Amino acid sequence: MPVAEQPGLTELLQPVRGRLLAAMLLQVLAALVGLLPLIAVAELAPLLLAGELDVDRAGFWLLAGGGALLLRLLGLAAGLQITHLADSDLQRHLRQRIAAHLARVPLAWLDGQRQTAERVLLEDVGALHQLVAHLPNNLVAALVVPLASLIYLLTVSLPMTLVVLAPPLVALWRLRVMRTPAYHAERQRLGAAMGALSTATLNFVQSIAMVKSFGRVERVQDDFFKAVEDFGRFFSQWVERWAGLGASVEVLLSPLLVLALVLVGGVALIAGGGLQPAQLLAFALLGPALAAPVAALGHGADSLVQGRAAAQRISAVLSTPVLAQPAFSREPEGALVTFDSVDFSYPDGTQVLRGIDLRLQPGTLTALVGDSGAGKSTLATLLARFADVSAGAIRIGGVDLRDMDSATLYRQVAFVFQEVRLLRASVLDNLRLGRPEASLAEVEEAARAAQIHERICALPEGYHTLLGTGVQLSGGEVQRLGIARAMLSQAPILVLDEATAASDPQSEAAIQQALSRLAAGRTVLVIAHRLSSIQDADQIAVLQGGQLRECGRHQALLDQQGVYAGLWAAEQFGAAPLTRALS
Repeated sequence: MPVAEQPGLTELLQPVRGRLLAAMLLQVLAALVGLLPLIAVAELAPLLLAGELDVDRAGFWLLAGGGALLLRLLGLAAGLQITHLADSDLQRHLRQRIAAHLARVPLAWLDGQRQTAERVLLEDVGALHQLVAHLPNNLVAALVVPLASLIYLLTVSLPMTLVVLAPPLVALWRLRVMRTPAYHAERQRLGAAMGALSTATLNFVQSIAMVKSFGRVERVQDDFFKAVEDFGRFFSQWVERWAGLGASVEVLLSPLLVLALVLVGGVALIAGGGLQPAQLLAFALLGPALAAPVAALGHGADSLVQGRAAAQRISAVLSTPVLAQPAFSREPEGALVTFDSVDFSYPDGTQVLRGIDLRLQPGTLTALVGDSGAGKSTLATLLARFADVSAGAIRIGGVDLRDMDSATLYRQVAFVFQEVRLLRASVLDNLRLGRPEASLAEVEEAARAAQIHERICALPEGYHTLLGTGVQLSGGEVQRLGIARAMLSQAPILVLDEATAASDPQSEAAIQQALSRLAAGRTVLVIAHRLSSIQDADQIAVLQGGQLRECGRHQALLDQQGVYAGLWAAEQFGAAPLTRALS
């Protein structure tokens, strides 16, 4: 399985890099032009006070200043327009890229990392908004305006420039702690504390109905209250430790403090003959701008940290290894399934299956049984190529699964698991998921066979009813929709995680009838949770500790007095046999 290289933030921003650079250039021009009116005022003030400024010259500067302000506004608007459009395009591009990548990762990874994938698609891509749409413009303006102001003020008075530079330099010295490992560790602890509070809140909301039914609401309330108190305690400590830093920096960068220093320092320099009174206006107008980079550093730090963290999570998903696809896909001949010396281990090295040899003859029912953790689900999902085997091979019709592309494989194999997932789409689109070209008549035929046609017709818009918009379906009805979907696919091989294990008696009968039609003539592999439901299976494969211990028919296995006989003796009866319905 190939390992993808993890992309960095620069690589993620590559599709909009040119537009971001263009927006930053516009921001540079807008910032420089925006200084012209202030510089003009500073230059004209001495002439005005001395009575040397004529009306024509004043009118020229007035028009120039007004034009500069207009150009600045246009530049700002154009820059923000470019970055916001770039942000919109980048989010669309990343979501499409992530979705395409997730379509190629092992389904076993996706099943275990569903919340991670959802967070990346729904939250982390959106978290790049400040980083793309605002931060480039803000940082450019925060650097260009102070730099241009500093150059101009140095030509007016070096001592006075040093006076107005003092507050931002002290603030920078105060903010040096933000670059230390201790501060970064504290930020991570704050993020972890907020995450723990969010998790506790979600657990409280999701479990309140269940615990109320058992009269144990106090327990979930206590857990939630404890999480709130823990976060409040931690956040209070955070504020006590860092609030002083933030407050002192805010004071140092405030325009009022800068103006006060301009007045105090200016009066002293004027009294000493080192500064002309009219020159004080330039420092009053432009001096506060020198604090902008430090303020931007403080205010933009959170956006930058959050954006980088989101980019790291996006990159981690995009670097998830994908299942290799063959250059040329082979078509299987028949529906014979062969497990040939199959081993499987998790990425951390934990071995789950060892040396599995098993044949599933066309048109037969094979049941996988064993205690919890024996490897039943793993073996069944390997047939669907949720992951690749670590050693050995799985073949359908003599063709290794790795020599088929996904489309070919899923034309051969259909799945019905206990938890059927439906799309937020119409009933018709949900049923056609495996065969988009199926006609309405074919869909209705599959629904009738799955005992769900009448329920669909009773929906507000029948087969065109949009699911996920308030339409209530029972668990058994959802299960029958999944069966109809598998039936419509016409795949010759069926993987079935006993679909009636969690069904009520009324739904179970309808599901059993639907399954009997679905399994007819197919090669069926059942993950059996109740041995009484698979007594009539053509063969029963008994797994223990990841190995195939026994394989045969029900009575023959009982006669062996081995693992299966022990499982049978321990089981509590009462389940309706699945294969009785299939016969």
